[in-house]
Amino acid sequence: MSPQADPLSATFAALADPTRRAILARLSLGELSVGEIAQPFAMSGPAVTKHLKVLERAGLISRGRSAQQRPAKLEAEALKAVDAWLSEYRRFWEAKFDDLDAYLKELQQEGDKA
Repeated sequence: MSPQADPLSATFAALADPTRRAILARLSLGELSVGEIAQPFAMSGPAVTKHLKVLERAGLISRGRSAQQRPAKLEAEALKAVDAWLSEYRRFWEAKFDDLDAYLKELQQEGDKA
């Protein structure tokens, strides 16, 4: 299945790498050039560019043109699909925690009676 057919898989694949997540965190502060993105990482510019291409294909960033540079910018809209997918599981686990809380209260009340 191509990334275009399943954008959520492409997004998760891009987010699976800790370097790419760190790049997204840096871009959450604003647009940066490849050199600025590469500063905290022990990797070459071409290696950073490869990470940027993965993020761009997943729709998580966009790259513009500014003179000789191609600054990268976070596209947070792409993360909404991830949030929507996760919210289903969040509701599931919140219900389970509510059930557990009710059960623990019941046990505590039984213990108080004894």
